[in-house]
Amino acid sequence: MLAHTGNSPYASIRHRERPFFAVQFHPEVIHTPQGKAILANFVFRIAKCQPTWTMRSFVESSVARIREQVGDGRVLCGLSGGVDSSVAAALTHRAVGERLICVFVDNGLLRMHEATQVVETFGKHLGLNLIAVDAAQRFMEKLAGVADPERKRKIIGEEFIRVFEGEAARLGRMDYLVQGTLYPDVIESVSVKGPSATIKSHHNVGGLPEKMGFTLVEPLRELFKDEVREVGKELGLSDAVIWRQPFPGPGWPSAASATLPGAAGPSAQGGRDRGGGDPEGRPVPGDLAGVCGAPAVRTVGVMGDERPTSMWWRCAPSRARTA
Repeated sequence: MLAHTGNSPYASIRHRERPFFAVQFHPEVIHTPQGKAILANFVFRIAKCQPTWTMRSFVESSVARIREQVGDGRVLCGLSGGVDSSVAAALTHRAVGERLICVFVDNGLLRMHEATQVVETFGKHLGLNLIAVDAAQRFMEKLAGVADPERKRKIIGEEFIRVFEGEAARLGRMDYLVQGTLYPDVIESVSVKGPSATIKSHHNVGGLPEKMGFTLVEPLRELFKDEVREVGKELGLSDAVIWRQPFPGPGWPSAASATLPGAAGPSAQGGRDRGGGDPEGRPVPGDLAGVCGAPAVRTVGVMGDERPTSMWWRCAPSRARTA
């Protein structure tokens, strides 16, 4: 026993002879004093690792791995405009160039002007081979009259697959599919109690049917979100892409029943648009986008592997209540 606390007689332990060490607390959380020092001591002093892994070395090794995996094949990417798919696309583009074709599906449930911004950023400025599909009306027709949030998510996911399949068929032979899978996605999709089917019902992990016949390219699957942003910086992506605020599921499904494409307006993009946010002007995750002028809409939260929290929203904040 190396350390104890008032509620843990074995807060830190080690084996007398063998190189086994353990702690009974979370050194990685921000409120643990000297948590980073504890982790650094383990990595560098106990495990004797060398600090040679950098984002530049990661980019270089990833580009080499992608080139080795893909060879002369053609690569398809479903580009949403979010940070994960954007960084994965940029990384793959550096590796294979014009043999990467990105498909962006505008489902009509994005932020105001976001579809235009994605096309301009990746098609015009970054030079990616980008195909933009305006499928807003198609998604709205499928979602008409649907109120249950989870059913909306599944409808949106299914319709995205149908649109994506159609575009892939038009492009001819495509050998590989790029996905912005992160390490938390991998963990959540293969949990100790089985796949987190409810949480992942909208996600890219295993999201496309196997019959499409693609081999997956997942260059980010061992990274966390903050590391992905660092890769984006190394690739030269702008802050507008790297700090794009997370958005609910595959769009804004709770607004769909109101038939309000782009209902979440410019304020939904966070601090940069409003002059608020963090000290560097980046959007702050968790900013609330309101759906003003719409009937009451229902949204859900996540707890564990379930979506137990439902909320009915109206324009006035005082009208929001948990159900």
